Amino acid sequence: MTRPVRALINTAALRHNLQRAKQAAPGCKVMAVVKANGYGHGLVRVARALQGADAFGVARLGEGIELRDAGFDQPVVLLSGVERAADLAEARGRALDLVVHSEHQLAMLESAPAGPRVRAWLKLDSGMHRLGFPMPSAAACHHRLVSASQAVASVMLITHLADADNPGNARVARQIDAFGDATAGIDAERSVANSGGVLGWPASHADWLRPGIMLYGISPFDIGDGADQGLKPVMTLETRLIAVNRVSKGGRIGYGGTYTCAGDMRVGVAAAGYGDGYPRHAPSGTPVLVDGVRCTLAGRVSMDMITIDLGPLPAAKPGDRVVLWGDGLAAEEIAGCAGTIAYELLCRLPPRVDYVEVRR
Repeated sequence: MTRPVRALINTAALRHNLQRAKQAAPGCKVMAVVKANGYGHGLVRVARALQGADAFGVARLGEGIELRDAGFDQPVVLLSGVERAADLAEARGRALDLVVHSEHQLAMLESAPAGPRVRAWLKLDSGMHRLGFPMPSAAACHHRLVSASQAVASVMLITHLADADNPGNARVARQIDAFGDATAGIDAERSVANSGGVLGWPASHADWLRPGIMLYGISPFDIGDGADQGLKPVMTLETRLIAVNRVSKGGRIGYGGTYTCAGDMRVGVAAAGYGDGYPRHAPSGTPVLVDGVRCTLAGRVSMDMITIDLGPLPAAKPGDRVVLWGDGLAAEEIAGCAGTIAYELLCRLPPRVDYVEVRR
């Protein structure tokens, strides 16, 4: 018998969230960011649900190849570009778009032999200070890419916002203004807005949106959850109770005995733990849903099991459904309890978790 831990992937919610991005910025093209295996939801599965996007954004060459091998013919953008001549040749042969963020990458395109031409996305550092050319070099770099005509078909402009998770952060406005000033007069399409920009900074919308986390139903902001932004959760991580125990007052539960029963209580054991991607550092008091009722963890998370205070559900029994996050229980809340972010919860599920696609 397989373990009962399942990740339910609601593809209708993916489509809903894509429409939410389009509604927030009418008239803009959408590059759906599906890197990191579709934020842990399955790269090809997610891309199929998001066929309404104008392009896909991935992090690595292998992800772009996987989409091409699966039959997708939309533009696919390698958001970190390529670093080796052999990878450049592969990307050209697969008709993959390339972000160009370094002198090395630019020089590779300038010296590339004649062959298939790619769309290049010139990345400028507007204040993230991670990847990108300095802003004053925008015009010169753009000219060099346009001149590399035997390898480059067209050039777009792109930058990345560092603080869009905080709608009140003045640094975001400074980045948008700096990018606009540096690229003024350059005839090229532009992309600035990530999920936070899409929902919180209309001035960032430009020609292309790059929604990522919002497509999966997670708020890009540091407060609230996806429902506050009109988003629907895509992943619901669920399992089952495999035991219900009675523990007397004073009993200590789990490794280290970190939870002491304040009175006689019923404790549920659910078949999920950090070996299934559930955060080990989720403390006692972290919520779960048992048969739709909000209960809480009691004791440390183990590799294969968690223990649950069933006080709010005296009729709970083995076999009852346990929702760890997703439908009815925001992943943002669980991440906050565990001292992490929802991105990490979604991306860290191991192969032993069963994925089940649902449409509703």
